[in-house]
Amino acid sequence: MTNRYEVSLKEARLDQLLAHPNITQVHARLETSGALREVIEDHRPEIIVHLAAEAGVRQSIEDPRAYLQANVIGTFELLEAARTNPPHHILMASTSSAYGANKQRPYAETMRADWPVSFYAATKKSTEILAHSHAHLYGLPITMLRFFTVYGAWGRPDMAYYLFTKAILEGQPIRVFNHGKMERDFLFIDDLVEAILRLCNTPPKCPNTPEDVRAGDSLSPVAPFRVVNVGKSNPDTLMDFIEAIEAALGKTASKEMHDIQQGDVEATWADARLLKELTGYLPETPLSEGIPKFVDWYLSHSA
Repeated sequence: MTNRYEVSLKEARLDQLLAHPNITQVHARLETSGALREVIEDHRPEIIVHLAAEAGVRQSIEDPRAYLQANVIGTFELLEAARTNPPHHILMASTSSAYGANKQRPYAETMRADWPVSFYAATKKSTEILAHSHAHLYGLPITMLRFFTVYGAWGRPDMAYYLFTKAILEGQPIRVFNHGKMERDFLFIDDLVEAILRLCNTPPKCPNTPEDVRAGDSLSPVAPFRVVNVGKSNPDTLMDFIEAIEAALGKTASKEMHDIQQGDVEATWADARLLKELTGYLPETPLSEGIPKFVDWYLSHSA
């Protein structure tokens, strides 16, 4: 419930969750020492899905300490709590931003990801390293999920699709960075949820020898640890993305062209073969289906 963006949206999400009888609400910060340990001791979960973080590239440049505390210290607190009551599987959100300045595309999990170009990316890559050490030392089965550009209902209002929709409806110009010469592997939220649910049932196992790791698999040679891209392996241009929003709204945007922003990359593209191999599933919702669903939600939620 931090005030990084409208708390009212977070409260509305929470209302949706609390309609389900098995939801337990806990108000605490990830980085508060012992808070997560107490929750895990009380509930002893079989599976932990860790999605909470300070997210977003540009805000991390403006307020890096908040990202360090929530993402790095918060994840450390979770890992320490989990090792005292080990679950069957821990799945933790990382980011496609981890690939940073890597020019080779599509991005595969086995590529080096050592050149982050934003502080946000650096914190998320740090959580992957922390997770690997705990997986090795304590036998915790951990899957790191490198999400690509997620969009859909209930999303963060600082995301481009949210800002574009709001501006077009209000007759305001939208800011188009890198003069529109951007590509993103846009991932619809329903596809992301499906991928996570399927991956819950595929905890990594430590190989008997380093040679047991299959080619193309990011499984660690010394720990029950794996990195998995979650994307549809089919990037769209930023201009296609804007056109899909315009079509869904029935309005044309006034566009202001700008240079690329600090910390941004020109293109992302997931190699999602490992996801398909592990789960039999590949996200494929096109913008022509996903964007209208978001716009419908936005219009009803803003009414």
